[in-house]
Amino acid sequence: MLTIRDIIQEMEVWAPPGVAWERDNVGLQIGDANEEVTGVLAALELTPEVIKEALQKKCNLILTHHPLIFKPLQNLTPKTFSGKLALDVARNGLNLYAAHTNLDFTKDGVNFVLGQKLNLQNIEFLYQVGGTMKKIVVFVPPDYVEQVTNAMTKAGAGIIGGYDACSFQTRGTGTFRPAPGAQPFSGEIGSLQHEDEIRIEMITPKWKSQTVVNAMIDAHPYDEFAYDVYPNEAIDPMYGAGVIGTLSEAMPVENFIHMVKNALNIPAVRWTRGASDSVSRVAVCGGSGSDLLPAALQKKADAFVTADIKYHAFHEARGIINLIDAGHYETEVWILDALIKRLKKKFSNTSTKFYTTNIITNPIHYS
Repeated sequence: MLTIRDIIQEMEVWAPPGVAWERDNVGLQIGDANEEVTGVLAALELTPEVIKEALQKKCNLILTHHPLIFKPLQNLTPKTFSGKLALDVARNGLNLYAAHTNLDFTKDGVNFVLGQKLNLQNIEFLYQVGGTMKKIVVFVPPDYVEQVTNAMTKAGAGIIGGYDACSFQTRGTGTFRPAPGAQPFSGEIGSLQHEDEIRIEMITPKWKSQTVVNAMIDAHPYDEFAYDVYPNEAIDPMYGAGVIGTLSEAMPVENFIHMVKNALNIPAVRWTRGASDSVSRVAVCGGSGSDLLPAALQKKADAFVTADIKYHAFHEARGIINLIDAGHYETEVWILDALIKRLKKKFSNTSTKFYTTNIITNPIHYS
């Protein structure tokens, strides 16, 4: 039986909630993770039409990018748009899960898909910061090293880029004197003991650190032992904001604008001309990405494609970088097909149906 929890676990391996913007609200917003999945429908956001489509397709799980519940609710009534939608979800026995900025900030997430849509090559994160990792150090008898490292690895430690089970191990001598009432692994009460031990070091995303520590404690043979958890300033290659890449060949900015409109299926964009009439190196950020303009400049992008750009930001970019506002919906909606493709592949041995919505939920019209 495929449950909603199974879907959530797969989503959160890809886009962990811990990488989301701290004031974001991601995860299961309405529903019961223990329910069996009858079908999955992905949409950029929830609307009455999406709820109707889910019911028609017998989908009891709706996955959205934009959270329905973003700010703390003081009441839940049909007097507000979000309140009415939340009530409709609950009354119809549906479940609602949101993957928002965590899906923006993860590798192969919203921004990688947008970069691919614009035919960029050599795509990499536009901006990354350290401080998202921790290093866990523990001292283990030699015969138990594999047991402890396997437990820590299974809990999420030891991943560095495309490698897993990464650790550093050094041999040394540990000393201890068991006090009355202790249950020592070796040695005698009251006698100073010298033990051959291995120091194990593994890194982990900080949001997994307690889970890793708990797994380590369960696997360790000692009843009491020392371990350390250090902050680590290393950059995690799996997470970041925006992406940057290159076109297969440079093109005039007007041609690039035309290509963006065709690729994203939009009738018009807002843009300002930069220093270069030719575009080769391109930065992108789906949705509201104006804050990444300094990063795009630092990475020497010829153009920056994003959305929700304010008037004064266009002034700041004028004569410096080709700044293009291609629309919020238009720069994010492409993640839905990638999301459903990923879930179909993961759960191909089940009869569960996975759909991308047929509803255009964009409230903005061009005329």
